[in-house]
Amino acid sequence: MSFTTIWENEFLTWNPQDFCGISRIHILPELVWSPDIYVSERTEEDQSPTVPYMLLYSNGTIYWRKPLRLVSACSLDLYKFPFDIQKCNLTFGPFIYSVQDVIMMSESDSKEDTISSQKNFAKGEWQLVAIDVFSYNVTKEEEYSKVIYQITIKRTPVLYIINLIVPACFLVLVDVASMFIPMEGGERLGFKITVVLGFSVLLLILNDFLPNSEIPPILGIFCTVCLVIMIVSIVDSIFISYMLHLSAVRPDVPKWLKIWVLRRLAYILCINTKVEAVEDTTISSNSKKESADDPTCKETDSQNRRYLLKEQQDTSEIKLLKKLLVEILMIRRHMVISKKEEEAKSEWHMVAFILDRFILILYLCTVLIIVITVIAVWAF
Repeated sequence: MSFTTIWENEFLTWNPQDFCGISRIHILPELVWSPDIYVSERTEEDQSPTVPYMLLYSNGTIYWRKPLRLVSACSLDLYKFPFDIQKCNLTFGPFIYSVQDVIMMSESDSKEDTISSQKNFAKGEWQLVAIDVFSYNVTKEEEYSKVIYQITIKRTPVLYIINLIVPACFLVLVDVASMFIPMEGGERLGFKITVVLGFSVLLLILNDFLPNSEIPPILGIFCTVCLVIMIVSIVDSIFISYMLHLSAVRPDVPKWLKIWVLRRLAYILCINTKVEAVEDTTISSNSKKESADDPTCKETDSQNRRYLLKEQQDTSEIKLLKKLLVEILMIRRHMVISKKEEEAKSEWHMVAFILDRFILILYLCTVLIIVITVIAVWAF
């Protein structure tokens, strides 16, 4: 950018008519006094090209225009990234001379500076919104005059929407849909781990895009929360797989699981379970009823012995009928045991299903809350 300084020197005036109508001349900067104007936000040494001359008018006005290459520091507020608006200041003022010696004033107003700067502003990641000019005095040991140019720029979010926000939303939707994959088998667990790896890559890309800041962006908080609930859903899938394994190893569901999951949690989630509330009295009464209706192992063995003792006295037809009766009793006993095992497995499957739906509802509620929060922050 170009930096123009204008001041008056009452000791450098002349009448143009006395000097062949010459109203201005070019002089060396070393020959006259010039104000020591610095930029407070400068972070590197001045590497601007030097201009060997300045323009002196007959009324004593000195006009010094030179190119300015400026590298400054600006504190960024990335909370609304990538829909953030940043305000950076450039403070111009003398370093030695106080307000009694030098008074700083802007040559043009804010509107003119904004229009002229927008024409020359390079279109890219940032868009120039406005340039506001302020003049004020700073009191340290003495009072100094300052001019501040407050530059308001707005980030262009299209690149980040395409590369970060849209893929992150799709991965979250895919992970939610993976909760409907059947619990049997390991397809769900492998699929979820793949989604988490893809989401981790997005977090690395986001980390490369963002500079260091004290306040983390809301988009980073959203991605972190989504990653946490994805990991929780993976742990849930592992726990459900373990419960399905217990259905084959340990036939009976623990009593506390029946009470807290099959009764209370299922009631909260409005899931209709065929397994009613299990109490000791019910279990004992059902077991007694089964034992009364069904022959136990001892009764079957005693009947077999009685049949064997009477085999010699019975006819061949009676012996055949007795053998058929023994086989039928054995088949019925086997069917009763199989039915009990299937009921126990169904209880384990019901416990796993209820816990899986609870994690799914918790997942959806968390994602919905964080999405509403992010949209509200970006909108306001």
